[in-house]
Amino acid sequence: MAPKILMTDSPLSDIATARTIAPAEMELVVAPFGSDAFRAAMGDADFLVGFGNRAIDSGFYAAAPKLKLLQLLSAGYDTVDIEAARGAGVPVCNNGGANSTAVSEHAVMLMMAVCRRLVWQHESVVSGRWRGNNPGSTKLFELRDKVLGLVGLGAIGKKVARLANAFGMRVQYYDIRRISEAEEDALHVRFGLLNEILRSSDIVSLHVPLTPGSKHMIGAAELAIMKPSAYLVNTSRGPVIDEKALFAALEGGAIAGAGLDVFDQEPPPADNPLFKLQNVVLTPHYAGPTWDNQPARFRNAFDNCQRVARGEKPLWVIPELQ
Repeated sequence: MAPKILMTDSPLSDIATARTIAPAEMELVVAPFGSDAFRAAMGDADFLVGFGNRAIDSGFYAAAPKLKLLQLLSAGYDTVDIEAARGAGVPVCNNGGANSTAVSEHAVMLMMAVCRRLVWQHESVVSGRWRGNNPGSTKLFELRDKVLGLVGLGAIGKKVARLANAFGMRVQYYDIRRISEAEEDALHVRFGLLNEILRSSDIVSLHVPLTPGSKHMIGAAELAIMKPSAYLVNTSRGPVIDEKALFAALEGGAIAGAGLDVFDQEPPPADNPLFKLQNVVLTPHYAGPTWDNQPARFRNAFDNCQRVARGEKPLWVIPELQ
């Protein structure tokens, strides 16, 4: 019997592309998570490809006894029940940096959008105010010569560093896993402790996974030591920032602004106080899923399925299960 890949249907996935590049020697079943078709395929599925879901718990693994791999199409894995996967002996892998170009570009876009007040400029034009009611009061800033502090230097953080170099920024980073001095030289980055990064950066960009250790790692105390002229960008996960503390810092002028692709609650409620602020640019957790990286996400996923089918270890196993 051919190995079976069970893939969850999602509006963020181009299923036609997935079917085109799926391994010919494997059966691909695509179904919405929890549907009748999905449940019917669980029992003899060898691989599960899709996005994290809290419902993939110990009971799920008991109902899918042949499962050998949970392969994510996303970089983040905060919605994965890691202990259930550990108990079932099923490795969990992320997408191997397939969306790292998209997210790094999005992070730089948010930097430029907040520094150049892009939304304000657009709204001024379409409302007939041209340059606003008081153009002399609005300050716009360039990226060149600004100090960029990267919190997290994984696949995405490194690509942000390269883009920042092209803009003439000075890049420093903090990560619990330091790279070698030779790698720092090649990337034109320098290591600093978190407080040093926050205190000295003109823009702080977050690129860490959401774990118990990273939840609210940017709170009131951390925001208080940032420059009043600094901007905060988050394309990782919303709870990495204490959102209430961020709102207070933005409203009170403790920092100049923020560009956010992620929130504490997604989708955010209509009364989220961040929506009232003029010094933020907000996007709907859309940094990663560009149409360009659809093939890369599926290619990495199916490659891992083939590796496991050959008896090899999969790539990109999440740190907690390595």
